[in-house]
Amino acid sequence: MDLINELDFSKNAGLVTAIAQDDTSGEILMVANMNEEAFRRTVECGEVVYWSRSRRKLWHKGEESGNVQKVKGIFIDCDGDAVLFRVEQVGGAACHTGRRSCFFRKVEGDGYADVGVKVFDPEKVYKK
Repeated sequence: MDLINELDFSKNAGLVTAIAQDDTSGEILMVANMNEEAFRRTVECGEVVYWSRSRRKLWHKGEESGNVQKVKGIFIDCDGDAVLFRVEQVGGAACHTGRRSCFFRKVEGDGYADVGVKVFDPEKVYKK
């Protein structure tokens, strides 16, 4: 069976929502997008490859930082427009800000608190 047929890329300009969840803790690490090619490459190589809307190209998670996401499980939602990846987050950080998770801003009243765990300094990791 070709899993690509289970996904509906027609609803959102050729993209599906991709969620990365830590396989051990269950923590949601990040949400991004995938096109068909990103999904195929992910399945083939066993590490998550996304479609970067801002860069308009495929983005192998961790290609610059080394913080790759090794696929441990793949789950497709009932509508076929979202996919959940259970991953091993190599290097400990999923967020480009250097934090463990992209969901580090906890709403408190009319503001938020930064509850993120900082793993690395992005200024030292990413080439600008």
